[in-house]
Amino acid sequence: MKSRRQILKSSAAFAASGLALTAGLLGGLAATGPASAQVARPNIVYIIADDMGWRDAGFQGSDIKTPHIDRLAKEGARFEQFYVQPMCTPTRAAFMTGRYPLRYGLQTGVIPAAGTYGVPLDEYLLPQTLKDAGYRTALVGKWHLGHAKPEYWPRQRGFDSFYGALVGEIDHFKHSSHGVKDWYRNNKPLEEHGFDNSLFGDEAARVIERHDADSPLFLYLAFTAPHTPFQAPQEYLDRYKDIEDENRRAYAAMISVMDDGIGKVVAALDKRGMRDDTIIVFHSDNGGVRSSLFAGDSKVSGGLPADNGPYRDGKGTLYEGGTRVVALANWPGKIKPGVVEGMIHVVDMYPTLAALAGAKLDHNKPLDGMDLWATISEGRPSPRQEVVYNVDPMAGAVRSGDWKLVWKASLPQSIELFDLSKDKSETTNLAGNNPDKVRELQGRVTELAGEMRPPLLLMEAVRLTFVSPPVTADPSLLFSLGD
Repeated sequence: MKSRRQILKSSAAFAASGLALTAGLLGGLAATGPASAQVARPNIVYIIADDMGWRDAGFQGSDIKTPHIDRLAKEGARFEQFYVQPMCTPTRAAFMTGRYPLRYGLQTGVIPAAGTYGVPLDEYLLPQTLKDAGYRTALVGKWHLGHAKPEYWPRQRGFDSFYGALVGEIDHFKHSSHGVKDWYRNNKPLEEHGFDNSLFGDEAARVIERHDADSPLFLYLAFTAPHTPFQAPQEYLDRYKDIEDENRRAYAAMISVMDDGIGKVVAALDKRGMRDDTIIVFHSDNGGVRSSLFAGDSKVSGGLPADNGPYRDGKGTLYEGGTRVVALANWPGKIKPGVVEGMIHVVDMYPTLAALAGAKLDHNKPLDGMDLWATISEGRPSPRQEVVYNVDPMAGAVRSGDWKLVWKASLPQSIELFDLSKDKSETTNLAGNNPDKVRELQGRVTELAGEMRPPLLLMEAVRLTFVSPPVTADPSLLFSLGD
């Protein structure tokens, strides 16, 4: 079995990527909104699915059975325009920082198994802010925000406890990545058997059962379902015997495992008498996978099973299918049930939750997120009028009102302009008929490109190409798009 050190050394062969870097230093675009109304500090249970398609929940019209998620949706707010980043690491970083990943170099790809970087240590993460406000903090599940050095690990970034995996894609039964075990409790490797997502649900319930109610709880539950490899316990596969496609059957089974885990969490909250004092948020980290380029390291034969509904494409792309995700929030008596139409971005959750917690934002860099509690809890119009999908040296996309620009800047260039109020599926390119709007939105992308940090993934490639001694390696260890 290869060691982590061996994998890090072997990644040098990525050399000839030839990807160009653009210079630019970070500016600060603050977009904070009004403080949340004064409510009792809630427990916070924040749940993220991994590569789940927009339609792949029962309440969205899927044949996949998700009764626990469906109940949270029925009794809570269902978000029609909840945006994330196109891939895993950037979305998780945006949630943890309240800032677009372009501001600290995590806008390109994901942190690969051989990556030596993580969320920069001068970013003040949400669990740190909540700890300052008196919360107990726990992470159960997937981290994927830095693993090469302990300084990047969850226990050193504000979490009182951590149980799960540090990197991106792992074998769900073996708990390993590239032949290296990736399973931890706090800062120590853990040998344990079982399906990872079942273990996550059980552990999250235990965190609640053991929680000292004298302090509020922030539980971040990050499932690895339904990310590749498509695996599930036989009892869950048997629930979907009627699905002929093996990938779709396993994918559906993985979502059901996650749904049962969420049911255990809600039951534990009920048992402890904490449910009425707890806000639960659920969403996917990006859209479902529709291209094998972004399916991960696993060798996936056959079709990709995720369903993003009416939205174009999926994970890894700047289209709506990659960035507009299934999402909900539930807090009995505090969040009005119904559909919330306004735009919300994952960066908004940091200031919104911090305000609910009574936390001060004394240590943060300027946030891109807004406090959207009135939108989330009452369905009021969202003050957010802009969404930055992403900006990196190769492409950028922004939305202003209903207008969305997707600009592929690398050769051959392409420019697409969509009116999402009339064309949410992005089928009609209106760029040729609206040159002024194109120039306006291109100017915004250019402005953001001037503010961004060079992507750390590309900097890593340059370092290994021109600084590290040449070795023979599998380049996918450095640059795996789908983890």
